[in-house]
Amino acid sequence: MMNDKDVDKCNSMTVQLKREITLYGLTMVAIGSCIGSGIFLTPSQIAQYLPSPLYILLVWTLGGVIALAGALTFAELGSMFPQAGGVYGYLNKAYGPIFGFLYGWSYLFIISSGAIAALAIAFATYLAVLVPLDERGITIVAVISIICVTLVNIFRVKAGEVFASVFTGLKLAGIAAIVVVGLFMGDPELLSSGNTASTFGGSLFNAFGLALVGVLWSYGGWQHATFLAGEAINPRRTVPRALIIGAAIVALAYITINLAYLFLLPVDEIAASSSVAADAVRTIYPFSGKIIAVMIAVSVIGTAGIYTLSSPRLYYAMAGDRVFFKGLARVHPRFRTPVNAILLQSAWAIFLLLLWGTFEDVITYVVFTDWIFFFLVAVSVFVFRVKKKDEPRPYKTWGYPITPIVFIVCTFLFVVNTLIQKPLQAWAGLILVAVGIIIYFCFRKFGANS
Repeated sequence: MMNDKDVDKCNSMTVQLKREITLYGLTMVAIGSCIGSGIFLTPSQIAQYLPSPLYILLVWTLGGVIALAGALTFAELGSMFPQAGGVYGYLNKAYGPIFGFLYGWSYLFIISSGAIAALAIAFATYLAVLVPLDERGITIVAVISIICVTLVNIFRVKAGEVFASVFTGLKLAGIAAIVVVGLFMGDPELLSSGNTASTFGGSLFNAFGLALVGVLWSYGGWQHATFLAGEAINPRRTVPRALIIGAAIVALAYITINLAYLFLLPVDEIAASSSVAADAVRTIYPFSGKIIAVMIAVSVIGTAGIYTLSSPRLYYAMAGDRVFFKGLARVHPRFRTPVNAILLQSAWAIFLLLLWGTFEDVITYVVFTDWIFFFLVAVSVFVFRVKKKDEPRPYKTWGYPITPIVFIVCTFLFVVNTLIQKPLQAWAGLILVAVGIIIYFCFRKFGANS
């Protein structure tokens, strides 16, 4: 079995990434990557599709089951391949380099950079509740926030870990406060509000599928822990544990905070609200709006910082495999961080921020594209059980083969339903992947020497 030193020796980089991320820090990355703006913004959208407390709690529970099944499945891969890059490496080894490249391509040019841009705008918008900002001011603050999280993550991995841990701890404390207010001071009778019939024009199955877009967007992110495997202490044990613990804590947090919302607001008011958390707590504490705005601002900037920390490790791994710009493999000689990969992602995020101004219009096809790759990764567990049956597996997926099958089936149904119900966004995601295929073969023909 390879230990950490053996893993480092296998890395072809001249300057190695530094292994100093602990189990606690990696778990905070898994949790913090999930808990961003989604849990504070998507409940109203979900209540519009499923105007019933029972269905709302059911769809969030279903999302938690899917996330936990995914984390249990990915954990086996994390224990087998403890190198930087995570999901990229799994796809690369299971299906060939083109699949790994397409994942990295999609992550750099739409999923991660776009999310950072949107989170930065959300941070500036919520900050405007405290400090008056016009539209130009919001844009300036958003750009500055991206620059700040970029510098934090360039200076030192440990600084990025501390950043992730502190901000994740703060947002968990904020969620806990809402849960306490809702469950102990709210009205359980409100659970009987709403109805059991969806207002969506199609079937209840389709309504659940569309509600899952917001749910899975909110749950997505725990896989970021795999991107940092190359810098984790004892990654064969740390990565699986961080994935499982992180997904379980997020599921518990999301289900309980939605129960708190339902104790504080009728379903129709949740559906009409653009700031559910603030509106819910205001029913008990009328002057709590600014406190909630601070909490959400902390949450979103913390998540932007985690994306800036974890995602560049994927591009770094691609460059190391010579399927992307070789300059992205450069590690800062002093700070031991993938400086060029971090800078490229942040520069592209700023470009998207200035070009689009918001990420809201692309959320559906971002989730659609991301979960196609999740489907492929889950299937790879079966592929590796055949191709690499003798590979050391310090952790094996609990409940195999049922657990990965549950994740695969749920993911497949979600992707198909999104393709049917939201064809514009879904096809946009597929076109993006097709462009990546062209770029991949250009790299194969001309080389990644830039």
